[in-house]
Amino acid sequence: MIVRNQLKFLPRETACHHQQHILDLLEEALDVAKIKGTDVDAVCYTKGPGIAAPLISVAVVARTVAQLWNKPIIGVNHCIGHIEMGRLITGADNPIVLYVSGGNTQVIAYNEKRYRIFGETIDIAVGNCLDRFARVLKLSNNPSPGYNIEQLAKRGKKFITLPYCVKGMDVSFSGLLSYIENKTKQLLSTNECTKEDLCFSLQETIFAMLVEITERAMAHCGSNEVLIVGGVGCNERLQEMMRIMAEERNAKLFATDERFCIDNGAMIAHAGWEMFRSGHVTDFEDSTCTQRYRTDEVEVTWRE
Repeated sequence: MIVRNQLKFLPRETACHHQQHILDLLEEALDVAKIKGTDVDAVCYTKGPGIAAPLISVAVVARTVAQLWNKPIIGVNHCIGHIEMGRLITGADNPIVLYVSGGNTQVIAYNEKRYRIFGETIDIAVGNCLDRFARVLKLSNNPSPGYNIEQLAKRGKKFITLPYCVKGMDVSFSGLLSYIENKTKQLLSTNECTKEDLCFSLQETIFAMLVEITERAMAHCGSNEVLIVGGVGCNERLQEMMRIMAEERNAKLFATDERFCIDNGAMIAHAGWEMFRSGHVTDFEDSTCTQRYRTDEVEVTWRE
């Protein structure tokens, strides 16, 4: 994607990038699969949530090829794409799901044909929090700010007490971020701690918050499985903390690496396939985009 000002996605530039590359990408995908467009069963695209301009750019192409090939079209919820990919890869049956990414932070459980949101962030997402603190420390974007924070945190030794903001089943990261942003310059200039210590302290605090609300959802639902999905889900320390909690409850953690945690087209295709095989397709007049497409808005027709 087009990136400016250290991982700030500009809607217009990102949309232009998609428009410039999507047809070549589609042609390459068909060549690799050794099929023609008319051979596919359905055309799937991301309906939301997300940034409006790039979502619309892709939806226009999806609508066009669906009509050219005379195929049904399926608008997929991005969050559910992560969940279904996670269930497929790990073999988790009916887990409590922690969905953590740059734009989303939710604790989710399946019940009565819906993925119910038990808890979520009330302000910024966990990935957004990590990325913004990476900018404070002037960390590189290569391969990603969150990854670089994770590597520094592994060398941290001193824990700095930070605000711990759990409110019932919800979490808040904006106050925590403001606090550590304001304290960083002072702490580093007086040699009270290192960048590694700050990354370590931030990770430990926010991951403890996430583990707490996830455990509470597991207790409420009587679940013995927990699945972590989303881009932040490939963080090894988050997986380790969640595994410790799960083992103490005689439960099992399901998690994957960056190949399946980070946003990818395969998860949209797989979720769309699950919808398609259960008879769930999108009416053409409804094949639009919704920036705030809630996880619990989707009727889950493909699960018993």
